[in-house]
Amino acid sequence: ELFEDFRDIPRKVKGIKDVEHKADDVTHAAFELLYTQFITPFDRAVIHRLLSAIDDVLDLTDAATERIGLYDIRTVMPEARELATVLLAQTRKMQEAVHGLRNIKDSKKILDACLEINSLENQADSLLRRALADLFRSGADPLTIIKWKEILDLIETATDRAEDVANVIENVVLENI
Repeated sequence: ELFEDFRDIPRKVKGIKDVEHKADDVTHAAFELLYTQFITPFDRAVIHRLLSAIDDVLDLTDAATERIGLYDIRTVMPEARELATVLLAQTRKMQEAVHGLRNIKDSKKILDACLEINSLENQADSLLRRALADLFRSGADPLTIIKWKEILDLIETATDRAEDVANVIENVVLENI
């Protein structure tokens, strides 16, 4: 079966929306602090790029989950679940890398996290291609195909933005070691 049962969608969609709103508040506060503080550990433009890239990951994740709710999705493709798992792994590595910036001297740990984020993005590319092929071969009705293609594309684009986060962090580390 192409699809798996997926329960309690409204609660899960709301949970992600709540996280995204909190993250927006943190991002806005960080931008405000960024331009009102006299001393920053890194160039303000770099910090701005990093915050923006992290915000993009959250916005795309929210957009994908919101579509699941809006489109009244009742079952989830296994490949969508796999893509979401890859994105989750990337966000954990993003968190590790961002926290690592507090002690940039431990550059290997930060750079390893960035490398893993990039590797996971390559995995997401393959998963997306496989998911779309399976979806198009499934014989599902055209509306289901359109809905899932959009959702899958949003999740995979979030993995691309996670790679952008890794690239910004990697540049910061390489410029400061």
